[in-house]
Amino acid sequence: ISKILVRTILEGSTIVMKAINTNQQKALVKAISVSPRGKRSMELLNITVGTQSISPFYWAIESGSLVTAQAMINDLLTIRADRENYYYGYDDLFTRHPEVVQRLCADAANLLWPLLDGLIWRSRLAIGGQRRVNYYVKHLMQDGEGKMNKAMEWLANNKDPKIICHPVVVMFADAFWGQLANKYFLLGRMYFLFTLMVFVFGQSILNHFHTKIEDETEAEYIAIFVCRLVIYLFSMTRFIFQQPT
Repeated sequence: ISKILVRTILEGSTIVMKAINTNQQKALVKAISVSPRGKRSMELLNITVGTQSISPFYWAIESGSLVTAQAMINDLLTIRADRENYYYGYDDLFTRHPEVVQRLCADAANLLWPLLDGLIWRSRLAIGGQRRVNYYVKHLMQDGEGKMNKAMEWLANNKDPKIICHPVVVMFADAFWGQLANKYFLLGRMYFLFTLMVFVFGQSILNHFHTKIEDETEAEYIAIFVCRLVIYLFSMTRFIFQQPT
């Protein structure tokens, strides 16, 4: 057993892991500087020890080495290039850890701001007093299965107003609202107004249409019954399912 433990420690003790244990930014930068651009991100996100896969980034968060964790985020979200390709660890980070926003909200909220800052690219050239800005928000809006990502829900549950006002959060929240959510919201409000009009028509207008009961007709009774049936089936049942408590 002792030999297995020693072998595991030796195989897992890469220069990156040793830098994490020191919790020093300079040590991490020096350790990762020897890695080629194409493999740089995976050196920070995945280490294989036998059949086990370890994330140095999550290890830094769990061990409380937040200085090196922030340095890792800065390194992953730095755009590099050579003659053939551009290298950006954005895709690798969210592919390896699709729940990284939730993890940071729970264990290292101070790292959310550096993470979101790394998702913005600003041009160094100003044209007409304006600079081009790219926002990399694909993985914040859509998960690996093509479904809606829960990043906005996690950030809302974090209850940090400064993070919610970050330009990246504002950008993809506006994209959600403008391209998806506003349509369903307006449809919901229109449905509510329709049921309200039916309720008022059936309970107030038809019931007081005549001053004497003997003047009421069978058609009016049927109309009142239909209005109440619509309210009970299409309005009350909806609230029962939405608010079970």
